[in-house]
Amino acid sequence: QVQLVESGGGLVQAGGSLRLSCAASSSSFILGVMGWYRQAPGKQRELVALMTSGGTINYADSGKGRFTISRDNAKNTVFLQMNSLKPEDTAVYSCYATKNGVAYWGQGTQVTVSS
Repeated sequence: QVQLVESGGGLVQAGGSLRLSCAASSSSFILGVMGWYRQAPGKQRELVALMTSGGTINYADSGKGRFTISRDNAKNTVFLQMNSLKPEDTAVYSCYATKNGVAYWGQGTQVTVSS
């Protein structure tokens, strides 16, 4: 079982920045993919960014050039640096990770961008 705990959400004005963090409950195992999804009110959950343990990164078009994902494999921690935030980035951001092909989710952290 893997527990993921997010932090770093909050309220920010448009154009501002936030840094999200997600830590797994243990560093005694290797996680495959780690990353972030988000879900805005009334919308389906969507990909934000994913990163493999080998460093391959996939960004959704909405965040390219503004969001940067990084991870610390030794600590099973993943980060999302979000710059130039827009009101449409408002959503609950959930951490995602895989271990032996099984997907795990965090509880989510609210990001609200005011105009």
